[in-house]
Amino acid sequence: MSRIIKPGATIGIIGGGQLGRMMAIAAKQQGYRIAVLEPTQDSPCAQVADQAIEAHYDDVEGARVLSEVSDIITYEFENIDQQTASWIAEKSYFPQGHELLKISQHRLKEKEAIQSLGVEVAPYMALTSEKMLSQAIEKIGFPAVVKTCRGGYDGKGQVVVRSEQELKDAFQQLSAFSELVIEAWIPFQCEISVIVTRSTTGETKTFPVAENIHRENILYRSIVPARIEQQIQEKASEMAITLANGFQLVGTLAVEFFVKEDGTIFVNELAPRPHNSGHYTIEACETSQFEQHIRAICGWPLGETTLHKPVVMENILGDDFAVKLEQISEFNDCKLHLYGKHEPKSKRKMGHLTVMAESVEEALQKLDTLA
Repeated sequence: MSRIIKPGATIGIIGGGQLGRMMAIAAKQQGYRIAVLEPTQDSPCAQVADQAIEAHYDDVEGARVLSEVSDIITYEFENIDQQTASWIAEKSYFPQGHELLKISQHRLKEKEAIQSLGVEVAPYMALTSEKMLSQAIEKIGFPAVVKTCRGGYDGKGQVVVRSEQELKDAFQQLSAFSELVIEAWIPFQCEISVIVTRSTTGETKTFPVAENIHRENILYRSIVPARIEQQIQEKASEMAITLANGFQLVGTLAVEFFVKEDGTIFVNELAPRPHNSGHYTIEACETSQFEQHIRAICGWPLGETTLHKPVVMENILGDDFAVKLEQISEFNDCKLHLYGKHEPKSKRKMGHLTVMAESVEEALQKLDTLA
């Protein structure tokens, strides 16, 4: 049942990373207090929170403390222990619930759930034993991608295979860690994503479609408006709304798509929380994805998602962190966001740059000049 959580209340956030940090900043601007559950000290979210509870995500005692100090609980990432999530749903006001978490934590269940709502994904099948490899070759063919059902992100837990031997090697490499799924390699023109938000009242809105460019399986840039036909953008937004309503979503859902040359689109992955490809919304949209998430879970009307200007968001990884800091004098028309992480490890997301311009080409030129 929907209820309005008024400013002054405490929002508990499970997860202390950069998404939690930006969520907390948006919530504090709206008058809320923040408690965060996170196992590491001085996490990005803890730096801006009112209270930090240092406990692991499967620590029921930590969850109990978070529940006691919070009027409502949300999360910044989906890999939350199911037992803990169930306990929180039973003991606290947790409007997002744990059912969509359960689905999104398991790639095979996620694909089955998406298809059950009439939305297409790439051809796939479960790989539960080595005996199924020949069946997979016949059904899926090559090239294909073998993925762990649990725990993969930023390219981790997946291997592209182009032959029977590579498939056998990938199965032996990955099956020790998780159940596996194999899916067809989609020869895509580009990758896009849609951030959709649905409130406790059922009100639903999408943000403009982002075109995403990856490097080594990590998001490099998000370009908005996406450089694809308007009808494809509209279809992607409609599919995202179908999923949001079908899952009875509360809060934020990022839907990633592959777009083929003929305009066919397939859902690649879901993330039931604010998403890296939605960071552009902080400056470039009337409402950011983080403010919208807080509005949705707290029962407020959703804000407008109008795009002010064309925009490109670029991630800053640990490898480039020092160089970017040396370029601050050149950031006259850039917006710099740093996440408060202490050690700039290779491929770790340390922050992002946002550039708005009269066209995406102009914004890209600015970022290329900095690079």
